[in-house]
This record gives sequence, C-alpha cells and structure tokens, in this order.
Amino acid sequence: MRNAGLGSWPHRRARMAPKREAFTYNGVSTSYGEVAARTTKLAHQLRELGVRQGDRVAYLGQNHPSFAETMFAAHQLGAIFVPLNFRLSPAEITYQLADCGARVLIHAPSHVTEHPRAISLDAYEDWLSAGSDEPLDEPVSIDEPALILYTSGTTGRPKGAVLTHANLLWNTFNLMIGVDVATDDVALVAAPLFHVAALTQTLLPTFIKGGHSVIVPRWDVDECLDVIQGYGVTWMFGVATMYADLAASPRWPSADVSSLRVLLCGGASVPDAVIHAYQERDLVFCQGYGLTETAPGATFLEAADSVRKAGSAGPPVFFGDLRLADTGEIEVQGPNVTPGYWNDPVATAAAFTADGWFRTGDLGRLDDGHLHVVDRLKDMFISGGENVYPAEVENAITDHPDVVEVAVVGVPDTRWGEVGRAFVRPREGAVVDAVALREFLLPRLAKYKIPVHVQIVDELPRTGSGKVLKPALRGLPL
Repeated sequence: MRNAGLGSWPHRRARMAPKREAFTYNGVSTSYGEVAARTTKLAHQLRELGVRQGDRVAYLGQNHPSFAETMFAAHQLGAIFVPLNFRLSPAEITYQLADCGARVLIHAPSHVTEHPRAISLDAYEDWLSAGSDEPLDEPVSIDEPALILYTSGTTGRPKGAVLTHANLLWNTFNLMIGVDVATDDVALVAAPLFHVAALTQTLLPTFIKGGHSVIVPRWDVDECLDVIQGYGVTWMFGVATMYADLAASPRWPSADVSSLRVLLCGGASVPDAVIHAYQERDLVFCQGYGLTETAPGATFLEAADSVRKAGSAGPPVFFGDLRLADTGEIEVQGPNVTPGYWNDPVATAAAFTADGWFRTGDLGRLDDGHLHVVDRLKDMFISGGENVYPAEVENAITDHPDVVEVAVVGVPDTRWGEVGRAFVRPREGAVVDAVALREFLLPRLAKYKIPVHVQIVDELPRTGSGKVLKPALRGLPL
C-alpha cells in the first residue's frame, strides 16, 4: 500500500481477521471487515465534498464508532482529523473550526453548527451507504500530520497540537511494549475520544492488535460496571476522577471485576488512596505521564512495578527520553513528540528548548529512574517564602476516608503572600467539617502547607479532558 499512515489500518487488519469484532456500541458490533468497507465508502463521500490531502475533517460528538470511521476515512485521503470537545460553547467550537480551517464537519445532531459542509449523524448512515466501495490507496507518508488536537485552553486561546502518523505509531508501539496488548483483549472506551489518551492509549492499540473495543458514549459508573461484567473487559484507560468515582460507588465492593487485567490512568497525579482502592481488589493499576503534545505517553509504570512503585508515573517509555531542567521542569524528547502547533510558530518555538526538548510545564522528581510528577509549574504557590505544591496537599487530603476528590489553589493573603484554598468533594452521604479536616492534616503536612480556606463543593469545574479547571477556582470570591 502507498498509504503508510493510519488510513491503511482498517484494510490491513481486515485482511488478517475480517470477521473479528472491532467495535461494539449500544449492543451492536461491527467487524474489522465491516469497518474497512465503511471507511472506504466514507472516504469517497468526503472526497465528493472536496476533501484532499492536507485538508482538515472535524468531528463533534460523544463517543461513537463514527468517530473512528471518520478518522480512518480522513486518513485514507491524507487529510487531517480534528476531534472537537463536545463540551465547549458554540463560540469556542466556531473558533476552533475557523482556526483549523475544517473543510467538513461531522457532528452529533445535538450540536448545531453553521459550517457550510456539515453532516449530522442523523443522516450519517444514508450518506455513508451511498459512497463508492472502490478501493482507495492515496500516497500518505507517516511524517504527514494526522491529528490536530486542541489543548484545554486553561489560559488564553487553545492551541492546536499537531500529531503526525509517525507520532501516533511510535506511541502505539510504546503502549504495547508497556501493556502487552493481546488480540483477545477487550477494551472499555469510556473516556472521551477527543481526549488524546482515550484514542491513542486505548482504541488505537486495541485496533492494531485486532482486539475488541466496547465504546460507550460517556463516562457513567453504573454503565461502566455493567460493561466490564457483561463483556469481560480486560483493560481500560481513565483519569483519576473516573477511578475515584468508580471506587466510591456503593456497587464497588461487590462488583465482579475479575476480568480486568490492567487499569491505565493518566491526565493528572493520582492520589495514593485511589491507587490503594484498586490494589486492595488485586487489580493492576498502572499510572503514566504525558501530554497531548507527546501523543501522549512520555512515561509508563509497567505491571511488574505497579505495587513496588505505586504513586510513580514510571520510567520513560521505550522509544522516548526524559530529563529534568534546573528548575525541576520535565522535558521530553522522542519520536512521539509533536512537531509543533497548528499555524503558531511563536508557540512552537516557545515549547522547545534550544537543543530540541519539549518543555512540559510540569515539575517532577526522579526516584530510581521513575518519575514522580510534583505539580504544574504554574500551580505552585509561595506561602511565607515556602514553595507549596498543591498536588502534595491534595494527596494528603484524599487520605481522609470521607473525601472523594479535592482541588487546592493558592490565593492572596496579606500576611503570607499566598495561602492554600481547598475545594473538597465529600463521599456521597458523608459530611466533612473544615476544622476537623485541618486537624486531620496536622500530622501529615507542614503547617504552612495546610489550606487556610476549606470549601465543601458538590462538583469541581473541569476541562474537556476531565482535568480540574483550576483557573476557574482561583477566580472565585472568598
């Protein structure tokens, strides 16, 4: 095949195992042979709308097999796939569509858009079925752009991180080396697919190995437990919040999770209490570290070390390297690292050191070659001349048995410069008292690290990828 990119994957996999289940959604399964046929028809339909090599094809909607079909079809033509965060406002969506210059938008009917070449999923099946089944084999190099993924945009306008086919291929290799993905694996795809980890740490490795991906539209604890038991799910990816909610479910102690072989977690530092909740069930809980710009795997804690090094994000991935700058900032290099940001040479130049290492903006420390992520460089605050790392404080607070989740930010203080403010989400049915919580922390943290302000909340604001949106918390009045 002249197509060396992801667009060739459905056909390469179909010629090996055409009848094997590729995707299941809402009880309906699609085989690898069917995925190959459908993506060819879809690619022809996209070409009828003028899509050519290098053009952008956007997708807006919750998890659905059409997400993967659109991506593979775009890649058959050498086009660039742009998955959009369905939680964004119409103005934010409009900005990103304009910024990437999307030629076509495929979208869920719940998301109305003014794009001139928009295809609603209501019409998707009829539109796809009208496509030609003539084989396509456009020349696509692995060094060409495959994805534009917009960063969370916690400050200013979001940037479009470009990932090439090579970036995605090397990340897939790294993941399969770390996890030993097998052809009989069943993956639960519950994290949003517009988030790089759900796509590249779960769906793509499962696809290339010929495994079975069970796709659910959104994260729901009860549905997750039902799917794990009903389909014999062997592995999944989630962010810390997802795993905290799962372990806090009243169904958790009696849930049948015996099929699970490994749980992958990333996106933010994971509290020790969450890790231990899974290890107590004899489940392998493996944390990794990465960013959208690293496709995303930069480090990974393999199963063999998941207990001995619990809390660590592991050593660098097989095909990748990591170092710490004098400031403690984590810097990454490897074939999985983005070449830069879409149409933004200034941001691209600022993201790399003079000798070509990607600057993550995260602080870390190394222990026997294993990375411990201390905090975001910008999240650290100084109280009375002492550095305070919110992740450390959050980890101590979640040791409290009635706390499910917490976010700590620095806020101005006339005496100390800055002090901590904790937003605490209690376990369902539990009551957390602010004074008692600070007393709980006294033997666990230095006094200057203990938050002066404690606020009990029902939920925390989040980015589209599930991370807590700390800038929104900093702006709340005391």
